[in-house]
Amino acid sequence: MSLALLVARLIIGFGLAAHGAQKLFGWYGGYGTKGTGEFMASLGWSAGVPMAVIAGTGEFAGGLLTGFGLFGPIGPALIIAVMITAVITVHLSNGWFATKNGVEFPLTVAAGALVIAFTGPGRFSLDGLFGFGSGWSDQATWLAVLAGVIGGTGAAMIRKKP
Repeated sequence: MSLALLVARLIIGFGLAAHGAQKLFGWYGGYGTKGTGEFMASLGWSAGVPMAVIAGTGEFAGGLLTGFGLFGPIGPALIIAVMITAVITVHLSNGWFATKNGVEFPLTVAAGALVIAFTGPGRFSLDGLFGFGSGWSDQATWLAVLAGVIGGTGAAMIRKKP
């Protein structure tokens, strides 16, 4: 189980951290905060660059925490928040399939993050190495995930539809 969690954490976590690095730093062919901010403004946020920083930070930090298996459900909750915002603002109107920019990919990432939040990061993680994993009850995990859902939904709702 711990080896499977390691593989899932590495792919989901570091994959999303790289996606956040595109938004924040322009790495890996990304647009950085200025270009991403213009995209965010086109989606209806009046403060495009700050929203790009928030989204990029959620992806980057959530991805790193998840990838390293550090601080239990906090990283997965950040991933869930960003993916819910993306689903509502970009993908929902396009149906299911990623080929038409639908919800397939962000929902899959969010579902993976949800599983990692509740299974814990496993033995091959920084939480496992330092003994942090035992401090998260199911209730605390639910609160973290719920905060991600509320945060992601709230971020989507504060924009003006373009």
